[in-house]
Amino acid sequence: MPELVRTLRFRDLLLLFIGSVIGSGIFRTPGPILRQVDGSVGLSLMVWIVGGVLSLLGALTYAELAAANPEAGGLYCYIRDGFGRLSAFLYGWCLFLVIASGSVAALARAFSEYLARVLPISPVEQTIAAVVMIGIVTAINVWGTRKSSDLQNWTTLVKMGIIVILSALLLALGHHGRDIPSALGATRHGLGRWSNFGLAMITVLWAYEGWQFGTYSAGEVIDPQKAFPRAFLMGSLILVGLYLVAVVAYLFALGPKDMALTDTIAATSVGMVLGPGASKIVALTILISTFSAANSVILTAPRVFYAMANDKLFFKKLADVHPRFKTPAAAIIGLGVWSAVLVCAGELGTFSKLVEGVIFIGWIFYGLGAAAIFPFRRISAGRPIPYRVPGYPWTPLIFVLVAAVIVGNAIYLAFRDPSQFMNLAAAVLLFLIGLPAYFFWRKRAVS
Repeated sequence: MPELVRTLRFRDLLLLFIGSVIGSGIFRTPGPILRQVDGSVGLSLMVWIVGGVLSLLGALTYAELAAANPEAGGLYCYIRDGFGRLSAFLYGWCLFLVIASGSVAALARAFSEYLARVLPISPVEQTIAAVVMIGIVTAINVWGTRKSSDLQNWTTLVKMGIIVILSALLLALGHHGRDIPSALGATRHGLGRWSNFGLAMITVLWAYEGWQFGTYSAGEVIDPQKAFPRAFLMGSLILVGLYLVAVVAYLFALGPKDMALTDTIAATSVGMVLGPGASKIVALTILISTFSAANSVILTAPRVFYAMANDKLFFKKLADVHPRFKTPAAAIIGLGVWSAVLVCAGELGTFSKLVEGVIFIGWIFYGLGAAAIFPFRRISAGRPIPYRVPGYPWTPLIFVLVAAVIVGNAIYLAFRDPSQFMNLAAAVLLFLIGLPAYFFWRKRAVS
C-alpha cells in the first residue's frame, strides 16, 4: 500500500512556516488593530510584539512535540496522545469544517478582491476567480508534495522580498514620522483598554495564523528532530521582524490618524507615497501572498484528515495515498471542495466573518495542543528527548494561559456584542454536531 514519502528539508520547512503565516493579514489588519486600541501607536506595536512572542512560545513548544513524534497529522496527534481521541477528533472536525477550510476560503476571497483591483471583474466573477484559485492549488498539491513545496518556496521568497522593498520605500519617502511620538500613549484606561487590547490580539493572531500548520506535515520531513526546532525558531524571529518593519513603514507613510481609518493599509500607503498607479503593485503582491498562503494550508492540513482516517475516525477514503504522486489525494480534494463551498456560501464568504470564526475556534485547540507537552513529558520520563523546549515549563505554560485568556476574552465580548455572539454560538453548535459524528465513526471502527 502506498505511503507518504519524507521529502521536505529544513529549507522547505522554514519557508513553509513563513509562507503559511504571511497571507493577507499584514496588508489589511494594521489599520483595524490601531482602531481597536483607540489610535494608540504604543499599544498597537505592543499587540504586534505580543502576538509574535506568543507565536514563538507556541512554535518552540510544538517543535519539541514534532521532533519527538514526527507523524503525519502533527497537532492532531499531540492532542490525541495527550488528551484522548475525542478531543483530537473535535480538533480535526473543526479543522476540516472551519479552521483550515475557512483559512483557505478567506485567502481565496482576499485573492479575488485584489484581483479586481488589477482586472475589472464583477462580484460574481470574483467568486468564480476565488474558486478557480482553490482548484489550481488543490491540483498542484495532488500532483506532488515536492512540487507544491517548491512552489511554496519561490512564492514565499518573492513576497518576503516585496515586503522588504515596499517597507524601505515607505520609510524613505514617508513624511509622517514626526506624528508618531504624540500618539504613543493610550487614550483609554482601566478594563476597557485591556478588553480592547484582547480584541486586537484576536485580529493580530490572524496575521500570525498558520505557524502551527508545519507540524501537520511532520511525516514528510527529513531529519525532523533537527529541522523543526531550527525552522520554527528562525521562522518566528523573521516574521516578527518583517511585521514590525512593515507596520512602522505604514505609520511613516500615513501617520497614525489616517492609518487607523483604512482597511486596505498596504494599498493606501503605497498610493500615498508612490502615487495611485502604484497600488497595483500592492495588489499583485497580495495576489502572490494569498496564493502562497492558501497553498501552504492545502499542502499541510489534509495530513490531519489522513491521520484521522488511519485512526478510523473519519472517511476511510481519506487515508488513501495516491500510488503515483504519493500524496493523500482524496484528503486534499476534500479540503479543496469544502473550501470552495465556503467561498460560495453568501455572507459566510466575507473576509471578516471567516477570520472571526477561524481564530476563535482555532485557539481553543492550539492551547490544548501545547498543553499536551505536560503529559508527554510524564510519559517520556527517563527516555531521551530529541529536543527540549527552552524555559520549560514556563514556555508552554505561558502559551496555554494566554490562549485561554484569548478564548475567554472572545466569550466575554460575545455577551456584549451580538455580532460576536454569533461566532460563539456557531462554535458551540459545531462542537455539538461533532459529538455524535465522533461516536458514529468510533462505533464503525469497533464493528
